[in-house]
Amino acid sequence: MTIHEIRQKYLDFFVSKGHARIPSADLIPENDPSTLFTGSGMQPMVPYLLGQAHPLGNRICDSQKCFRAQDIEEVGDRSHTTFFEMLGNWSLGDYFKVEQIPWMFEFLTKELGLDARRLYVTVYKGNQELGIEQDQESIKLWQEQFSSIGIESNVVQDPIKEGMKGRIFVYDEGKNWWSRSGVPAKMPVGEPGGPDSEMFWDFGEDLGLHDASGIKTECHPNCDCGRFVEIGNNVFMQYIKFDQRFEQLPQKNVDFGGGLERIAAALNDDPDMFKINVFNGGIKKIEELSGASYDDQESVYAFRVLLDHIRATTFLIGDGIVPANKDQGYFVRRLLRRAIRYGKNLGIESGFTDQVANVFIDEYKNAYPNLHLKRDFIIKEFKAEEEKFIKTLEKGERKFNKTFDKNGKIDGDDAFELYSSYGFPLELIEEMAQERGQTIDREKFEKEFEKHKELSRSGSEQKFKGGLAESSEETKKLHTATHLLHQALRNVLGHHVEQKGSNITAERLRFDFVHPEKMTDEELHKVEDLVNEQIKKSLPVICEPMSVEQAREKGAIGLFGDKYKGLEKVNVYSIGDDSYEIFSKEICGGPHAENTVELGHFRILKEEASSAGVRRIKAILEKSA
Repeated sequence: MTIHEIRQKYLDFFVSKGHARIPSADLIPENDPSTLFTGSGMQPMVPYLLGQAHPLGNRICDSQKCFRAQDIEEVGDRSHTTFFEMLGNWSLGDYFKVEQIPWMFEFLTKELGLDARRLYVTVYKGNQELGIEQDQESIKLWQEQFSSIGIESNVVQDPIKEGMKGRIFVYDEGKNWWSRSGVPAKMPVGEPGGPDSEMFWDFGEDLGLHDASGIKTECHPNCDCGRFVEIGNNVFMQYIKFDQRFEQLPQKNVDFGGGLERIAAALNDDPDMFKINVFNGGIKKIEELSGASYDDQESVYAFRVLLDHIRATTFLIGDGIVPANKDQGYFVRRLLRRAIRYGKNLGIESGFTDQVANVFIDEYKNAYPNLHLKRDFIIKEFKAEEEKFIKTLEKGERKFNKTFDKNGKIDGDDAFELYSSYGFPLELIEEMAQERGQTIDREKFEKEFEKHKELSRSGSEQKFKGGLAESSEETKKLHTATHLLHQALRNVLGHHVEQKGSNITAERLRFDFVHPEKMTDEELHKVEDLVNEQIKKSLPVICEPMSVEQAREKGAIGLFGDKYKGLEKVNVYSIGDDSYEIFSKEICGGPHAENTVELGHFRILKEEASSAGVRRIKAILEKSA
């Protein structure tokens, strides 16, 4: 079964259970400054899980594109990828465990045909000190599912000691609890959270993965040996924290997330994630270009790096993220350069990444039509970056020779500068040093590398907390101000103005928009005055769910295309009502103020270039005089 068939079966299954299907959000989070990338399926859903009404109702499903920059250096083994798809279904105050667990069992065993004897599940142990009981309800429901087809489902209370002596495994909050802040003890008063129940596929004891891993404890579903892969997690948001106690939430939510590639690997019954169908074309193309074989143990690591990094880069560029030296573009550049140097390790000299990207565009063009529509743009970026990096490699070689001639050696600091500034492979640095009878201080290099890695992790993938800067009152006001700013820019500059991005914190807003030239002082004053006029009018902010076609007919601003494809309804926010001339009407998902009078005084701090043909405004809200 192909990955595309699995995706479609999942979505069809949950649509049959009364769910509305929504399209994947972009890999750049909308109005979320807490992270550079969309890294989970639930990330775009946080406002609705926290109580905001979804325009399509209280049963939602999707397949979400995800990217996690912190896994870049891990890619090369059987299981790590930076890009993946997350299947998701949500109950927003509707059904709960009694429906979700049987549905998941039905989907995995009947729709996909997975052997239930190879499925294992985990549940939450509970925390007596905090008054949270063990999740007996989930245990009972799972036992009912397994017993219905004649499979015993004993409960293992201490998996690390007992090992594989049952079907249902109990873990503490480190494994089976979800909240935005982490474990229950770290949750602030008023935050919701709850237990989760994970589902694992067993690739089999016969592979000998546990013995080969060197792990001394008993094997169990959460063991790191590679025998098991988690194929889905059911989060049951049922508690709210009070001072030193937890109580049941009046509205309980379900948040399911399942890795599409992992499910495909389970169906393939092979722990090597790169042997699922979406990588077949890429493997064939790389073998053709390099003369190497994926099955060769000396080549497989480089193959996996190329496959993951080029697929991820294809999707990132498809969402408008081009190689750069900062923000999201830095990681696109990092991925491509890592792919290019591993291509060189396989004997591919140059001019190959775009060829592999073309294979992935063909593979995904039906599921994600924007890749095909943007094919020329994507391929152009691949070619330009590869050409640029080849020149950088040449500069790196000159830097190496100059440093060695001056100092008579290449120490750890020099090696890391060549690595980080020139994208120079450490293996090549060591090889060139050895030719001169020298070695590299790997310990010093590793220290610098770990600092760099931690910076990448904290700067790009801070622990996701979700929402619009946690949906504070200040960010709600600033978000509302972006609507006023957007319309004011269109009124002053013309209707060619189109939003290209925004970033909102509790202190300021940043708004990127299409405009070919620097704004004059007069234009900036006009925009600022126009926004403040609307604030002083005390205009109501009204949310109205409607179809995409109705939104278009009513003149709402929105990116009409793939973004809203498949949506029955969207939220349209109007600033003003029938008592006034409506100033702004825009499709949006984030939280807003209720009235413009709440905003105070709007002030533009700076207007500057963001990129070719795109300008950027930074602005704040101040208390009214």
